[in-house]
Amino acid sequence: MDFPKELKPAHVTAIIDTREQRPLNLNPLQTITTSLDTGDYSVQGLEHIISVERKSIDDLLMCVGQERERFDREMQRILAYPIRTVVVEGTLAQVEKGEYRSKVHPNAAVGSILSWQAKGIPFMWCDNPEIAGRHIAKFLFSAARNRYRENLAFMSTLDFERV
Repeated sequence: MDFPKELKPAHVTAIIDTREQRPLNLNPLQTITTSLDTGDYSVQGLEHIISVERKSIDDLLMCVGQERERFDREMQRILAYPIRTVVVEGTLAQVEKGEYRSKVHPNAAVGSILSWQAKGIPFMWCDNPEIAGRHIAKFLFSAARNRYRENLAFMSTLDFERV
């Protein structure tokens, strides 16, 4: 069997969760909208391997405060995904300075974020939705390409003619 040597963005279809209210532009990836078990973005065929959770600063602070228990459960679920990240539309400096509407103290917010990171959940900080879309698209493509390369290397070891 001949497989392309390299995966191209046109071969990757990103999934946008149906609950995502303001979907990001993930060009050059193709996109479909469907329900995801965890997170807001993934890759078709890799839905149980890749999970991207998207948050604005205000959403994140709500998760540190009022919705802490729910978000902790979500963070527990995302840990089951080998490839995962939380993308925040804003900067850590904004959180540290308290530049948000929530009454959550900046030290509590930063402490919660660092605690989630210490558990193995990376956070990606993006200044605005446009940058977040570009970075999520690149993250999804890179993860899909890496998985493709791993599978391609495995497939090349198989002897299809003997089967």
